[in-house]
Amino acid sequence: MNKPSILVARAIFPEVLQSLAQVFEVESNQADEVWSAAELTRRMQGKVGALTTGSERIDTALLQANPQLRIVANMAVGFNNFDVPAMTAAGVVASNTPDVLTETTADFGFALLMATARRITESEHFLRAGQWTKWSYDMFAGAEVHGSTIGIIGMGRIGQGIARRAAHGFGMNVIYHNRSRLSAELEAECKASYVSKEELLKTADHVVLVVPYSAESHHTIGAAELAQMKSTATLVNIARGGIVDDAALAKALAARQIAAAGIDVFEGEPSVHPGLLKVPNVVLTPHIASATIKTRRAMAQLAADNLMEFFTKGQAVTPLNTVAGRTA
Repeated sequence: MNKPSILVARAIFPEVLQSLAQVFEVESNQADEVWSAAELTRRMQGKVGALTTGSERIDTALLQANPQLRIVANMAVGFNNFDVPAMTAAGVVASNTPDVLTETTADFGFALLMATARRITESEHFLRAGQWTKWSYDMFAGAEVHGSTIGIIGMGRIGQGIARRAAHGFGMNVIYHNRSRLSAELEAECKASYVSKEELLKTADHVVLVVPYSAESHHTIGAAELAQMKSTATLVNIARGGIVDDAALAKALAARQIAAAGIDVFEGEPSVHPGLLKVPNVVLTPHIASATIKTRRAMAQLAADNLMEFFTKGQAVTPLNTVAGRTA
């Protein structure tokens, strides 16, 4: 009996490919080429499943060109590269990789907050350029973290992880804004207080974004929101590109409207707004919040498990949609 054919659209761990090869005929991309939409559509021909990352767009055009497709498994918790309604209408199961990256991403979010508040990148550039010739009392004096107020926009698993680190590890006052308020038990665990978005922006010393991307959350932080923040405040985005208006942020940083920002995700990434590359008071990282070997391996394996479970048991492990009557 022939094995089902799948596409692995980007390079992944060889051992995960080996596990997939036990169930499927696998076309892989271990050269890690970034395919155009046309090339991705062509490569999908004849494939009943695919493993993707956030850089492969699954939309109506691709789905119409590949009516045999049954499931696409994203190796990410975010899925703004998926048109989920179109996938559901086409009878294609979508899945992602929640939970396995929560703590690692929360660690990184806090690391980025610390680097931003304490001006670590800026001071390292200064040192490497040979400009450090003497000590001075205010040299790279940054913002206090311990005991300050952190405002978290988006209080899902990762937001809660950041809140616990902030409250229990750094004695921070935690405020948050979310589409829905947490239970009293979760608020107590995170030592977090619910406030309006406006109150959060006006009050927080450090604003951290962990909200999923959607049409509604596009430019959650733009020029108007930046104007509401304290001039001494920092902004950290580990959510998705498009949550922040990068052009407005670059202007605000250049004008010192806010003190600093730490950004791991960008509009149009891997391109970065040129204004962000010119200002010194920003820490820039290339979408690496989940980047530990253990976590990235777990993400790849969960994406693979979604494919294997769907075709062997008829149900993905972590589906994003329900497709009536659709089983392997």
